Amino acid sequence: MLDRWLACVAQLESEIPAQQFKPWIKPLVYLGYDESERVLRLGVPNHFKLNWVKSQFESRIEAIARNAIDEQLSVRFEIHRPDQEPVPARHPAANGTEIEPTPDETDEFGLESLPAGSQNPATPRFPQPSSAPDNDPFVADPFTPDFAAPDTQTRLRPELTFDSFVHGKANQMAWSAALQVVERPGTSYNPLFLYGGVGLGKTHLLHAVGNSILERSKRARVRYIHAQDYFDEMVRAIQRKSIQDFKRKYQQLDLLLVDDIQFLGGKERTQEEFFYTFEALLSARKQLIITSDTYPKELSAFEDRLVSRFGSGLIVEIEPPELEMRVAILLKKAEQSGEKLPEEVAYFIAKNLRSNVRELEGALLRVIAFARFRGRQLSVDLAREALKDLLELSRPPISIESIQKTVADFFKIKTADMYSKRRPAHIARARQVAMYFAKELTQKSFPEIGEAFGGRDHTTVMHAVKRIAELRQHDQEWNRQLHVLEQTLRG
Repeated sequence: MLDRWLACVAQLESEIPAQQFKPWIKPLVYLGYDESERVLRLGVPNHFKLNWVKSQFESRIEAIARNAIDEQLSVRFEIHRPDQEPVPARHPAANGTEIEPTPDETDEFGLESLPAGSQNPATPRFPQPSSAPDNDPFVADPFTPDFAAPDTQTRLRPELTFDSFVHGKANQMAWSAALQVVERPGTSYNPLFLYGGVGLGKTHLLHAVGNSILERSKRARVRYIHAQDYFDEMVRAIQRKSIQDFKRKYQQLDLLLVDDIQFLGGKERTQEEFFYTFEALLSARKQLIITSDTYPKELSAFEDRLVSRFGSGLIVEIEPPELEMRVAILLKKAEQSGEKLPEEVAYFIAKNLRSNVRELEGALLRVIAFARFRGRQLSVDLAREALKDLLELSRPPISIESIQKTVADFFKIKTADMYSKRRPAHIARARQVAMYFAKELTQKSFPEIGEAFGGRDHTTVMHAVKRIAELRQHDQEWNRQLHVLEQTLRG
């Protein structure tokens, strides 16, 4: 039954943004399933998290669990206290009751404003560990235990390496740059800024670089940190009056890997501290790698000087994986889990799930678990059944005719130009784009596509697909326009 719950967790991770999944879903503890009452029991560390998870995620958790475990189950959240229970931050009112601080009583850290001269540390508005060694502000947060526990000092996950990373056209440049950083840390690309959507492998590359650096030098001072955790650690350092230890520990690193830097948006004081750390490391020729969900200049509520520093090194976009790469990812992940995945099943999943690697992994785990629970062989029919609520198979398939019309409208030409013999440059390019999407979004063969475009030879279609794919890879502006067009075609 635990396997089924882990399959539910994988699906939730593919659906919920990382900034919500990590603090609220990941800490849930599987306490068991009562078959007589059909109740799935999940542990939550405290009442604060229990109330929030119930109000925000209970219905979705229950829906996913019903599909994976029992169609009539209900979910029950229970307090499951670790040895040191984090306590939701509250402060006593004059009458002895507890109240939450109001927004205007707090600064960017969620710390209450104190009267001048007060010697008492402020109390955070969010749950904090009740105790930790005073001399180490980098203690791992007990709220968020990792399924694959990272090293407590570096926070690196040992299983995330270059060997386990599947690379292809969509991430080739990022992968190559990361390898170059390992070869020449602090000199090749510093900082290296990776950006792209959720679940495309940015975090994996960070860990891969860190693990490779440590393989070469066991004494290297390496640290992986999520931007939200950096903020939280700074809060704790302020509370314990150990901010100088915090500064020193970060500024003396050899390699700093910062994930999801966008979470520091609007936190001016934290940005200021990070700026000084950034400057100290670069001046000492120490390596920084930063990830974000967006291009540096599009980061909101960031200081100009910090955005400028982000752009002083190499900026690389990681794009959604193409079909061949998605198939390779699924086969690799299945192999790592000890399963032999038929290629036709991998192709079926990859063809229907396109957004990111995390979604693919969640779908694969779900299909494998589905096969095990029902004692059946992995097949396309089984995959279709296991993923019925994820796959948009009920939608009418995209037709070549609809692609031709949409692309013609996009390029402001006549639909008839798609299959005419006219060859002005702008019409020829629009026709190539339509052929490219016909191959990407339909099950038609090259000859069938050629026939739909005025009886053109299949080699013409092959050339068009290759040309547009290269254009997307090397021309950022074209890639953005075609991405918009692709979203329109998908409806």
